[in-house]
Order: sequence, then structure tokens, then C-alpha cells
Amino acid sequence: MNTRTQAKPAALWAPAPPTAAVRPGVAVATALLGAATAVSVAWLTFLVWMISVWGAASGVAAGGIPATYAACLAGGAALLTALAFAPPVRRMAPPRRALLLCAVACPVPFTLAVATWVGVG
Repeated sequence: MNTRTQAKPAALWAPAPPTAAVRPGVAVATALLGAATAVSVAWLTFLVWMISVWGAASGVAAGGIPATYAACLAGGAALLTALAFAPPVRRMAPPRRALLLCAVACPVPFTLAVATWVGVG
């Protein structure tokens, strides 16, 4: 039996195939989606902390709001981490994997940030 006829076991955790070059469109889309996600999460964090400070200044117990927000952030991070380590996603090329993760992460915080921005005025 020579090396070309040997059966190789299927690897579920195989590394990503090497890429020739990063496409500029993928890089720009990843950067825009990542920036939109980061700005949205920053705005929501600012808003939650301001609500907590105003609530504490007025004497209202506002500990539940930051705790709920932290739990939501931790849950979202756990889901993104689980997606990032899924075997089909790990086999993707790194730029496309980053684009997928940014595309999955962006809609929820962006929608909440726009809704609160319009609501707050």
C-alpha cells in the first residue's frame, strides 16, 4: 500500500485552508460590521450606566438593570464563541469566518441602539 492509496481519517477540527489573499470587499464589510457592533454596544452600555446612575441618585434600587444587561452580554458572547468553535465555521478561511461572526453579532445590538437613540431623542 503506498501513500496515495491510504485512507485518511476525516478530521472534524482541521485547520482552515490557506488563503491566497484577503479580498478587500470582505475586509471592508468585516470592518464596517464590527465597527457598527462596537459602537452599538458602547451606546447601550453608556445608556444602561446612565440609567443606573440616575436611578441611584434618586434613591431607586437599580441593580437589576446592569445585572440583566451583563447577563445578556455574557449570553451573546457565549453564543458567538460557540459559533466560532463549531467545526464548519472553524474550517472556513479566517477573513470569511470573521465576516460571518460580525454579521451574526451586528443585528441585535444595532437594532436596539437605533431604537433607543430614536426613543431617547
